[in-house]
Amino acid sequence: MIVLSDLPVEVILDNLLPWLATPDLIHLGKTNRFFARLCNDDTFWKRKLQEDFNFTDEKTARITGWKQIYRGLSNPKTFVWGEASKGRLGLKSIPNSSIRDVPYPVELKIGSGARIVNLTAAGTAFFALDSAGSVYVWGESSNIYKVQRLISHSGTLGSNSYALDRDGYSEPEKPAKTPLKLDMPSPTRSISCGRYHATTLDDQHRVWTFLSWGRPFRLDSPALDATSFDSTPAQIQSGWDFSSVLTKSGDVYIWWPSTAPLKDAIDARNAAMDAAGLKAYATEEGVIPCSTWELQQDPTRLPPLPQLPELLSWSAEPAKLVKIAALASQLIGLTNHGHVLKVSVESVHQLGRWEYLPNFSEAEKIQQHPAYVSSQLKPPQSLRITHISAQFQTFVAYSPGIGSVVLLGSHETNAESQPLILPALQNNDIISVVLGDYHYGALTSTGKLLTWGGYSRGALGLGDPGSILPGRPGGYATEERRRAAVANGGPFPPSVSEPAEVSFDHGEARRGKMFCFAVTAAGWHMGALVIDLEPDANDQDNNEDEGPSMPGRFPRHHESHGSSHDYPRDPSQWGLPGMPAFRIGFAGRGAVRGGHLSRGRGF
Repeated sequence: MIVLSDLPVEVILDNLLPWLATPDLIHLGKTNRFFARLCNDDTFWKRKLQEDFNFTDEKTARITGWKQIYRGLSNPKTFVWGEASKGRLGLKSIPNSSIRDVPYPVELKIGSGARIVNLTAAGTAFFALDSAGSVYVWGESSNIYKVQRLISHSGTLGSNSYALDRDGYSEPEKPAKTPLKLDMPSPTRSISCGRYHATTLDDQHRVWTFLSWGRPFRLDSPALDATSFDSTPAQIQSGWDFSSVLTKSGDVYIWWPSTAPLKDAIDARNAAMDAAGLKAYATEEGVIPCSTWELQQDPTRLPPLPQLPELLSWSAEPAKLVKIAALASQLIGLTNHGHVLKVSVESVHQLGRWEYLPNFSEAEKIQQHPAYVSSQLKPPQSLRITHISAQFQTFVAYSPGIGSVVLLGSHETNAESQPLILPALQNNDIISVVLGDYHYGALTSTGKLLTWGGYSRGALGLGDPGSILPGRPGGYATEERRRAAVANGGPFPPSVSEPAEVSFDHGEARRGKMFCFAVTAAGWHMGALVIDLEPDANDQDNNEDEGPSMPGRFPRHHESHGSSHDYPRDPSQWGLPGMPAFRIGFAGRGAVRGGHLSRGRGF
């Protein structure tokens, strides 16, 4: 008799396990060692996270731990901190501290039962994406486009840059003081925020640009119509005042909404929508019905890559861009071979050419960096840069794993420049690096968030400086300065040079540890998504069938692909509901070879 374990591993992982409700996966994993290993496969849970929760890995270099995050996404927590002006933190009330802002993480409640899986910060706002593809916003979307319009009307930028209560969310200055949900035509897959605007990508591969909460437009162009490999968006990225798209073929397209000819078309459409009274007012349920429209305009295609040195001798695939990251007026690019490049994108009339950065790309040059040569810091034995991030005037190139390497550059970096290397970030399994204007954060695979840089009105999140012992990170240098600052409301504490860990249990007697799995930063504020490793009884139901002790709880049966009672309990039966049982011939057997899983697809 053929049993389930006789099937090829690929058939089980690709065609059977995705159909099982999560409790059934847990039960199957308890039957024997073979299924225990199979049902804990990291690649399977990574894919399941995207399919079930709309959670992608585009902002993280995480390699393992996807099953842990999957369970935690049943009840993730959103934290924000830093500057509180313009409602950018979305908090109904600002907690007491010795400064007027929020110097430590404070939990923000978003929606009713929304599972937030992606948090992105803009210059004065936040965008949050939930597992259903819905977008929530708070803060102010005031943008450069609006600023330029005010200047052109009045000659100077005065105090007119605000919105009245009667104005709708078609006005960029209309703040959302608490999270509001955007009503968009299709579920959203990813979000990238610039200084005062945002770009999103939906599940139909359509690219949207937000200059206000209520009037996003879709760029309608054959270059991005997703009808071919060359025209299918793979990644979106917002700079200071531009939006860009990386296609699956490795081409980069860019557009500037605040300059002609786009600005002229946007002005005309806004005038027509104003005349029609389309103000996009929020409903009582906290939803903004977006007045979407299409802008027919071809974006600008960036120049091709220059001739690049060989970094991967074993790869026959030519080098192409696979990731981009945006500074204020520059783009950083990363190829599939690990080349890091940079290009200036000031405007359509001031486009530069890609410049290769060897000191951020080549293992031999990085190993010779003074930080390794003149200290006890262990240099990487082998290296391939796999991730980049950027914001304002700073960018980062890094690699994951125990021997992770984190290299910092700036808008002034060129082919001769050496990266900045902070010893505390090296060999520390860093999986994500985020950047504000003058403060920075690094996330480890173990869920620790480290911050450093300028105090930035509490954006480091290290605690109330009036309560921190003098000399500690986030506090004042001396007791005298601390007392003077508390009495006078300032000045702010000094910058933090060594990355320090952020605590998410400020003012609460939590039983267990908080696990941070995503982080974002911009301007003078920061946000994070966190799992409570030992949640309160109110945060979970007691169900022994839901698997081992892991953070949060797995989604209930009705939240997955269907009721677990519809599926066979006997793992020797592999017929799915509504489908007859099937046989795999002798050639399909032999999933286990010598006690190891045989994985033909490179797992």
